[in-house]
Amino acid sequence: MTLRRNRNAKIVATLGPASSSREMVRSLFIAGVDVFRLNFSHGSAADHRARFAMLRELETETGRSIGILADLQGPKLRVGTFADGPVQLVEGASFRLDLDPAPGNVQRAGMPHPEIFAALVPGTQLLLDDGKLRLVVEQCGPDFAQTRVLVGGKLSERKGVNVPDVVLPITALTPKDRRDLALALELGADWIALSFVQRPEDVAEARALIGDRALIVSKLEKPSAIDRLDEIVALSDGVMVARGDLGVEMPAERVPAIQKHIVGACRRLGKPVIVATQMLESMIDSPVPTRAEASDVATAIYDGADAVMLSAESASGKHPLAAVTMMNRIIEEVEGDPLYRQLINASHTMARPGGDVTEAVCCAMRRAVALLQAAAIVCYTSSGHTSLRAARERPESPVLSLTPRIETARRLALVWGVHSVHVPDVFSAEEMAEVASAVAKQQRFAQSGQFIVAIAGMPFGTPGATNLIRIATV
Repeated sequence: MTLRRNRNAKIVATLGPASSSREMVRSLFIAGVDVFRLNFSHGSAADHRARFAMLRELETETGRSIGILADLQGPKLRVGTFADGPVQLVEGASFRLDLDPAPGNVQRAGMPHPEIFAALVPGTQLLLDDGKLRLVVEQCGPDFAQTRVLVGGKLSERKGVNVPDVVLPITALTPKDRRDLALALELGADWIALSFVQRPEDVAEARALIGDRALIVSKLEKPSAIDRLDEIVALSDGVMVARGDLGVEMPAERVPAIQKHIVGACRRLGKPVIVATQMLESMIDSPVPTRAEASDVATAIYDGADAVMLSAESASGKHPLAAVTMMNRIIEEVEGDPLYRQLINASHTMARPGGDVTEAVCCAMRRAVALLQAAAIVCYTSSGHTSLRAARERPESPVLSLTPRIETARRLALVWGVHSVHVPDVFSAEEMAEVASAVAKQQRFAQSGQFIVAIAGMPFGTPGATNLIRIATV
């Protein structure tokens, strides 16, 4: 089964109760999913094992590499319980938060997170229940915070707490995350999504545990991470724009501009970027999206994002297959618009003097493809570096990535424009041209007589040594 996508941007879909059957997962894949997300905030280890096995069986059946993204929960900061059910906080009233585990009332509540109290100062704002309630700290100590209610409302037990203006002295990896990470690596996850990234050190901590067993997607959901955006992107293998949490911790009107800044930063450095959260949220219940949601997905594609993601729409919604089908149609429609190529070309990051050989080869590749109107770019890669750098150029022709490592093929499923194929290794430029032509034709990327542009590194099999460009006729 060739299953060539007629688009460049990729689709990430979350598996859950609505998409756990073998038939549904297969239908989602055929409809357009390139990478499946397993959300470790939900489900048991047995659930995740079963889904991993199902995806690998589907990969064998279809002969198409499937990426798996394991999304770690990260720290969850919450208030405690209440003695008599939800309380109503009134604007202007005093409300105390402390470490006392006793059930709370309208005057106080427990908050079992000493790390928060350690970072608070008078004037700090606290957001409760996804920002629906807002408090300001008037007095605080190592085990309490006396606050005043700025925006009131009903507060139920165990609702979330956000501290937008403070870098909390807390690691991005909780004990649960470490257990989940060990399971994900044991099963062979291709990408690990790291939640609650506040600073570059959080990425470095995860890297020390993961090594080269998987690639890291840093979820940008904290204002402090945006303040150090370039450093975090440089240390990460990919980035997710987690707009839901960003929209809680900063004014909603700032999120669209921040999304564009993140996508731009990732494109400059050639790192895959996923735009996520609430993309087709109405399709959790409705078989069709709102016009605003369709425009939202389209905007991410016009910006050049590598992937767009479905969360509850595919995990627990009523119409998971319709949501994937709709997202696929929106991407194809946008990429067929002449304005799309104009915008992609206008936002292209030009190479600067002092770049490396790989950058020079990929720049030449992009120009050759445009001049010859080549049917495809064929990249030979062991580590995936060559294909990543080719995709960074956002060329006009699709990138057919050939690799002898199945792990590399799976990881590249997330990358813009890359169709990854697991093939035996090659050992000469002549063999490279022959195999490139044969695979391009077999995978329906090119027809006899068309040009293809092949890039690789010599000696073959040496990671990061892209130094060869060859133009061949199929």
